[in-house]
Amino acid sequence: MARGERRRRGAPADGARTAERAARGGPARRDGRGSSARGAARGAALAVLVLSLVLGLSGSWLLAWHRVRRAVTLHSAPPALPPDSSSAAVAPDLFWGTYRPHVYFGMKTRSPRPLLTGLMWAQQGTTPGTPKLRHTCEQGDGVGPYGWELHDGVSFGRQHIQDGALKLTTEFVKRPGGQHGGDWSWRVTVEPQASGTSALPLVSLFFYVVTDGKEVLVPEVGAKGQLKFISGHTSELGDFRFTLLAPTGPGDATPKYGSYNVFWSSNPGLPLLTEMVKSRLNSWFQHRPPGASPERYLGLPGSLKWEDRGPSGQGQGQGQFLIQQVTLKVPFSVEFVFESGSARAGGSQALEQLAGTVLTQTLENHAETFRKRFEKTFGLKEKGLSPEEQALGQAALSGLLGGIGYFYGQGLVLPDMGVEGSEQKVDPVLFPPVPLFTAVPSRSFFPRGFLWDEGFHQLVVQRWDPRLSREALGHWLGLLNADGWIGREQVLGDEARARVPPEFLVQRTAHANPPTLLLPVAHMLEGGDPADFAFLRRAFPRLRAWFSWLHQSQAGPVPLSYRWRGRDPALPTLLNPKTLPSGLDDYPRASHPSATERHLDLRCWVALGARVLTRLAELLGEAEAAAELGPLAVSLEAEESLDELHWAPELGVFADFGNHTKAVQLKPRPPQGLVRVVGRPHPHLQYVDALGYVSLFPFLLRLLDPNSSRLGPLLDVLADSRHLWSPFGLRSLAASSPFYSQRNSEHDPPYWRGAVWLNINYLALGALHHYGHLEGPHQARAAKLHRELRANLVSNVWRQYQATGFLWEQYSDRDGRGMGCRPFQGWTSLVLLAMAKDY
Repeated sequence: MARGERRRRGAPADGARTAERAARGGPARRDGRGSSARGAARGAALAVLVLSLVLGLSGSWLLAWHRVRRAVTLHSAPPALPPDSSSAAVAPDLFWGTYRPHVYFGMKTRSPRPLLTGLMWAQQGTTPGTPKLRHTCEQGDGVGPYGWELHDGVSFGRQHIQDGALKLTTEFVKRPGGQHGGDWSWRVTVEPQASGTSALPLVSLFFYVVTDGKEVLVPEVGAKGQLKFISGHTSELGDFRFTLLAPTGPGDATPKYGSYNVFWSSNPGLPLLTEMVKSRLNSWFQHRPPGASPERYLGLPGSLKWEDRGPSGQGQGQGQFLIQQVTLKVPFSVEFVFESGSARAGGSQALEQLAGTVLTQTLENHAETFRKRFEKTFGLKEKGLSPEEQALGQAALSGLLGGIGYFYGQGLVLPDMGVEGSEQKVDPVLFPPVPLFTAVPSRSFFPRGFLWDEGFHQLVVQRWDPRLSREALGHWLGLLNADGWIGREQVLGDEARARVPPEFLVQRTAHANPPTLLLPVAHMLEGGDPADFAFLRRAFPRLRAWFSWLHQSQAGPVPLSYRWRGRDPALPTLLNPKTLPSGLDDYPRASHPSATERHLDLRCWVALGARVLTRLAELLGEAEAAAELGPLAVSLEAEESLDELHWAPELGVFADFGNHTKAVQLKPRPPQGLVRVVGRPHPHLQYVDALGYVSLFPFLLRLLDPNSSRLGPLLDVLADSRHLWSPFGLRSLAASSPFYSQRNSEHDPPYWRGAVWLNINYLALGALHHYGHLEGPHQARAAKLHRELRANLVSNVWRQYQATGFLWEQYSDRDGRGMGCRPFQGWTSLVLLAMAKDY
């Protein structure tokens, strides 16, 4: 998974920092036209100018100019989604959503210049100095477990958050109406984690609204300076009003005394909101409930006078940031209500506010609807799973849906100059501004779009809500450049960019990623949904362009072979140079990277792509495309060709091929630390002895005939505990491999070298289920292995969820414990489909 590059990849040229600073400046307009497009063009022109000087103004500068220009030009094929598909006019029910996955609780509009809302909280008086302010999901902040218990992806969600002695429940629900996305309401409930707590803590909640430009916010002040409501207007939302209602006891209408503070300023920039609030929590106030002793708390010393917002001229054109703090004793509930003006137009002014008992009943109705729909869709109760396992399934789905985000911005790309390993100095350039509606792998660690993850994400989302999948796939296909390339990691907008070190922002147009978006496309072809078919008809030119780029740009040294571009160089500190574009990062490949390599997994991905697109072309009546793709699919699925290029008789399995030796190890060599030592036999062209996930790819992607003589040996190694089988799922690398659990460098622990990953185990379950239902010599064995692997995998994920409250990035093959980042409700949510036996 190319995520590992955040921790491990070396820094690119200094030009990345220059272009990154330009990206932080942001365009004046964000609609894909005007200064944004001109900015991208200026960046490309500057890169070409620098390049032309390096090349001595030779004739080759024209080719360089052409390559740079195409790298930052969007593909000309018609979009897969209708015009303005994200707008309130076209998709009102999707306009508002929890599209800020990196914050514990927040909402925004699907817009290039969104209106944003969010929640912060702090427990007062527990530590000296400023209290710990919670806002963005972090790996090491001590919060957790947390995650969505219920989330339908559109209108409703309920999340539990444990923060030390506190338990927070955040809920939202939307109500359609008007022309701007309707109304919505939040309820935030704070209770002590343990019942019977005598010393009830004092807690501050901070509710904020942020605008990103010239939008208007007008606070209305009530008695004692308390904020009554915030009215506002934007071109996309029309007139609206926010109201923070008086706190009550949890589950009842009993009023609770709260102390209020407010702060109003220009928008400092979304990544700086937390620090701005922290810096302003510097004044002591008294919380004085009637009949109780007063307590001190740190509050915001703000004013609601426009002229008091800050220095004269501060934040012109930056938008506004308005935050209200309410402080009181737990337990309590607070409701935050958004009301759309257009929902009350035309005689609907008497529409009941979505608050109090109305809100309670609406939330319960949505929760009950979710549970019924969940069982109808996945049938876990019918399949005999326990209520606890059903809750895990609901949390897996809800965490994935609650992690869907909407991003907008310009990425940084390094154009492919056509010469691998070229030393030509080309600065990264800005890609045109683009939107992206996507799920994310992890809210705390990877809260942005990853290409090969998204295909697995959509396998789950598609079963629940096919329209959401069409939206996500359409947005990803909207990222195609003129050559048909899509960057494998999307860092769009200030909030996403703030979570990524500058040296890891650049995407290289020579590098591919597994085309997993074709997995949900294949499922669409099986489903027969007319809306899916209409979408695929619009999307086909882009799917074909993307596949053609992959097939051509990653071609290997001999016909029908393929090679991942972008392997790390053979540095003296690396045990085995990583292959980040493959998604399998440190999975062992040929010890000495070269152009002679043939990568088995990539060939299988291309074979799958040719098969899926051939079938789609035939269904669409695209005769020319079918005539081109069909023979390629047949050739790539021919077992003779696969055997010739990838069957290793000496290993008894399929394998990569390249310049390789097993005689490599890391040894201490002061003062450098660990360095790679190459012994004998010296590297030579041979099959790569690295038994693991890559070895299984012809089986995983169901490319083998059920009567294939190669299927039996693959099932042998899969089922052998000395190799891939563990009580917790299939290992990524055989326990018998010399690379098993080995560090790749002194500072680079093993990643895909033994741990159990849900995405590949899900593919294995699907393949075993497939071959277990086809006549052949291995049918009974495949069916038996399917039952056993499913039981091992599901039971371990359930045990770890019960113990920790999280789904994890990977699981130990030795004791089953969750490892890596958490919560990881990206492709680990595939456990739901495994429980449902839905492949």
